Amino acid sequence: MTTASPSSSAQGAREALAVRLQHLRKDAGLTGRELSARCGWHPAKTTRIQKGAVLPSDTDIRTWCTSCDADDQADDLIATARAVDSMYMEWRRLHRNGMRQVQQDWYTLHEQTRHCRVYLSNVPPGFLQTPAFATALMNQITAFQGTPDDVAEAVAARVARSRFLYEGGHRYVVLLEESVLRFRTADPEAMRGQLRHLLAVMPLASLSLGIIPFTAQRTVWPLESFYIHDDTMAVVETLTAEIKVTQPRELADYTKAFSGLAEMAVYGDTARALIRAAIDVLE
Repeated sequence: MTTASPSSSAQGAREALAVRLQHLRKDAGLTGRELSARCGWHPAKTTRIQKGAVLPSDTDIRTWCTSCDADDQADDLIATARAVDSMYMEWRRLHRNGMRQVQQDWYTLHEQTRHCRVYLSNVPPGFLQTPAFATALMNQITAFQGTPDDVAEAVAARVARSRFLYEGGHRYVVLLEESVLRFRTADPEAMRGQLRHLLAVMPLASLSLGIIPFTAQRTVWPLESFYIHDDTMAVVETLTAEIKVTQPRELADYTKAFSGLAEMAVYGDTARALIRAAIDVLE
């Protein structure tokens, strides 16, 4: 079972599932203690599930449904629970077999997305990364997390997303803090290649690239990195987890934040000057 996530979207979905399970118990005319006895577990477990404090396992849900004479509800509830579970995923869990599969999942998501707004305060987005930069970054992540090393395959899957800049009618609006240009995430040669690549892709019709200068008067403080996919989901990246936000109120907050960040950014020749200045420091 999984403890409650800090994302209110994930917690809200968990609580909605808890309400459905609670209704099954009530429809069956059972008290919490009676259900617990039928399930063969401590009443405290029933309480935690009904409060949305924990996410029940597949076995828990089947046992609950059987105890309520509602076996026909089990498959749907299990599917719902798995969807809730995917809203908050720790990186170590996602990367337990390496990073390649996650990169392939991101490829599928970007393939399905027509309009993607991206804000990053740490590194360029994966679809704008060069192989050398992506390799340096993924080596660091793998070492930090202590997960299996499949960096070469993961890098190939990550940079493959760049194809959507050139085909399929996709549109990307990317905002980078100037710090992204300055952080020595890779060695100087790889950093130069990465920054020059940003200059090379800026003319693409599918891409709008803005840089938020160090000197910008802030109306929105620097935030965690996030991607907004077609106004239906925001994917937020923290140190320990990937959080999928689907709650309308939270989506509206991320959209509002993105608009404020975009107003602080510079574009075109002014953005190019900031990128070139970062390259010059590396020379």
